[in-house]
Amino acid sequence: MVYVLLDVEFGPVVATFAASVIVGIVSQFFARSFKMPVIIFSVGGIIPLVPGGLAYDAMRKFVEEDYTLAVEIAVRALMLSGAIAAGLVLSDVIGQMFRRRAIK
Repeated sequence: MVYVLLDVEFGPVVATFAASVIVGIVSQFFARSFKMPVIIFSVGGIIPLVPGGLAYDAMRKFVEEDYTLAVEIAVRALMLSGAIAAGLVLSDVIGQMFRRRAIK
């Protein structure tokens, strides 16, 4: 839902980053509530954000020897993948900050 709302206004990279931050925060909350590993909850939310179609298109363009378009599509896929990774890292850092405050 976050991705759909932000994609039109800010573009796919910002929307992917924000959606992955939300998925990470919610996953950490559920992991604490159910006393389970975070990965169990985060995988289901992150999979729809993975740019698999773009990566496939980039490889197909490389095989078809359309290198200019292939690099353009590959860069978009890498930017989206980086946004997912950065969003998950940020949510983990936010979770650690709240845990440290709760301990004090």
